[in-house]
Order: sequence, then structure tokens, then C-alpha cells
Amino acid sequence: MNEKKRNILITEEEISKRVKELGAEISKKYIGKKLYVLSLLRGSFIYTADLVRAIDIEVKIGFMTTSSYGDSENSSGIVKIVNDIPDDITGYDVLIVDDIIDTGITMDFVIKHVKTLNANSVQCCVLLNKAERRQVSLEPDFCCFDIEDVFVVGYGLNFGDYYRNVPYIFNWKD
Repeated sequence: MNEKKRNILITEEEISKRVKELGAEISKKYIGKKLYVLSLLRGSFIYTADLVRAIDIEVKIGFMTTSSYGDSENSSGIVKIVNDIPDDITGYDVLIVDDIIDTGITMDFVIKHVKTLNANSVQCCVLLNKAERRQVSLEPDFCCFDIEDVFVVGYGLNFGDYYRNVPYIFNWKD
């Protein structure tokens, strides 16, 4: 792994604490409902795993893969479904989980897609919110951290095919 000095923005301990808090919030909001957590692969798999363990109600979990970045630091603006939702979500309250929302284009696309599949409700939950890059009118319903417009990696976020396994979030450029 690259041994360059890392400017850690969010520590492993801060992530763990906030994910547990958010799990409690989600549990309270969805108590008595049929919750379906839809994890957007690949970036959110670590966050989703920790988040669903912090949710204290019955939950069904599914995965969807979209693509808009490739190996670039910037979204192409064109969202493609690589692998669609594997389950019938009719009557479920769907919580879409992603690692980061910046332009909002991917999340907006996925929300619109899920709404066509007869879900009872659709909301989104993100690890990181980079609001100053937003290109669509969309705010996450649940969010762990708001961050500035910097390129970050770690805790599921990658650069190329690497750094998803780093347990904290750091600024790639520093």
C-alpha cells in the first residue's frame, strides 16, 4: 500500500461512533415497517455492513451495482445499472445506502429507478455528503458526515481499485 503521509479526515473511531448513532436513528424511524436496505456496490459495502449491524430491527438487505466513475475522480454524469436489485421490493420501505453523495446524479437516478418498483417509500443514507458539488436538488435523508470538496478514499471509497480496506477516511491529494 502507498506509504505517503495521509491527511486523515475522519478516524476509525469517529466513523464507528457515528454509524452506531445513525443505526439507532434508522431503527427508530423504521420500527414496525418492512425495511429493505439497498446497498450500492462497491463503495458502500463496508459502510452498509457496519450500518445494518447497528440497526436493531428486522431488515432485508440487497445490492445494486451502478457505474458513473470508472477509474476517474469525477463522475461521467451517465449512470449505468450494472447489476439491478435482485428482489421484489413491493411494499418495502427502501433505504438506499451509498458511500458518498456529491453531484447527486447517481443517487437521483437510483431513487427514481427504485420508485418504479412499487416500494412503499424510498429514502437515502450516505456515509459522506459533499453538498457543494451537488448538480441535482437532492439531500440525503440520513448522513454520517458532511465534508468539503476534497477527493477522499478509505472505508470503502477507492482510488482505482485500491484503498477500500483502509479503516479511516483520508484526503487523497495531501
